[in-house]
Amino acid sequence: MAVLRGLVVAAPLLAAALPAAAQNPLLPGIGAKDRRVVVDAGHAPWNSLVKVQSNLGARCTGVLVAPRRVVTAAHCLLNRAQRFLPASSLHVLFGYERGEYRQHRAVAALETGGPYDKERRLDGLVGDWAVLTLDGDAPEGMPPLPLARVPPEFGTPLMLGGYSQDRAHLVTADTACAARGINDTDRGPLLVHDCDGTRGVSGAALLVRTSNGDGQGDGAGEGWAVAGIAVAAVSGPNPRNIAVPSAAFVAAVEGNTPSLR
Repeated sequence: MAVLRGLVVAAPLLAAALPAAAQNPLLPGIGAKDRRVVVDAGHAPWNSLVKVQSNLGARCTGVLVAPRRVVTAAHCLLNRAQRFLPASSLHVLFGYERGEYRQHRAVAALETGGPYDKERRLDGLVGDWAVLTLDGDAPEGMPPLPLARVPPEFGTPLMLGGYSQDRAHLVTADTACAARGINDTDRGPLLVHDCDGTRGVSGAALLVRTSNGDGQGDGAGEGWAVAGIAVAAVSGPNPRNIAVPSAAFVAAVEGNTPSLR
């Protein structure tokens, strides 16, 4: 996950860079009171999360959004020369926990949000998404989550979970966080939130309750939808972290191939 030192957003304004003493360089994006807890990767909505790995050993989180489509952060798919890896070198693990996984899928194709900005300017983050098309449907019991097309309003409750670098073999999640505004850039909006999340959680779903569910139902997504994916962290005791909204990649997810939806 990229680390930002300071940024300005609308509603509210974020502070500039925090003092070095207030930052944890090893776990950027985690507040002074770490709210993350271990969650059951076999239960909704966490069973829709996946572990994305490359032949180079890079590891990030992703989320199943269609039977054969996973969304993750584009920066997870770069090689050392800052070029995108070929789809053939990418792998998706379903139900990963404590070194074991339920099933594996290879990646047949990928689509990204455009040229990647390695300088990490805010407008470059808008394209920090990738849609992976798998070589087969996801396993039974691992449902795709719907995409929330409208960004959550300020203060909307959210959740964020994934395979953090410090607990890489378990899903840990902040289940008590909220939306903190929109950052408008030249290339489009970014979501600002206060969910605890650090390296390894890049590409994880920022989850919001749907209008027809309370997160406890039995339908698709069980009342949860993907508001966006985590891409960047701001270090400090009160983090304001960054996600790409689902509207940025909904067209790539839906595409024009009904069998992959």
